[in-house]
Amino acid sequence: MYSLKSLPFLYQDLEPFIDTHTMGLHYQKHQRNYLNQLNQLLLKNAFSFSYPMEELYHHLSSFAPKEQNQLLFYLGGVLNHDLYWQSINPKNKELPTGPLKEAINQKFGSFDKMKEKWIEYALNIKGSGYVFLVKTGKDNIEIITTMNQDNPLQYGYLPLFCTDMWEHAYYLNNKDDKRKYLENFFEIANFSYANQHYK
Repeated sequence: MYSLKSLPFLYQDLEPFIDTHTMGLHYQKHQRNYLNQLNQLLLKNAFSFSYPMEELYHHLSSFAPKEQNQLLFYLGGVLNHDLYWQSINPKNKELPTGPLKEAINQKFGSFDKMKEKWIEYALNIKGSGYVFLVKTGKDNIEIITTMNQDNPLQYGYLPLFCTDMWEHAYYLNNKDDKRKYLENFFEIANFSYANQHYK
């Protein structure tokens, strides 16, 4: 079966930007539940677990139509959180560098302008979802939003960086002040994963 990846930091490391209680619930309750549901669905279908989780997007036809939506939801619930944890790290913060920095400057004008656009997109999400930085072609990048647990891999994009905009990611700390959550997020944003995978 698939297992939960270890976090690159301790729950309390994100204080005061994301509180320890939120982190524990987010990782141990929410993401673990998605993983458990995914594994149960795969076991029910006699899945062999013989390839990386990401490749499930290429094997949807192996599942009954009524199960495909469940699979996409649980799979996205695991992978989206994995990327979210890679996108924050108070002890190892890294800004965009090299080719990714060049692509951001070309696309948005500067990192600060990209951040403004990011917050704008995030605040326009109705309900639950994510904001992603994705690679859409050889060198192209875009900011996109997805609803619920949809993942950019469903649409042929490579996800590089993301912000979780579900209430459980921010409500205990910030109530309904999403802008405060987003500003705090960028205080601990880490583009190390994005820099590596954009190359």
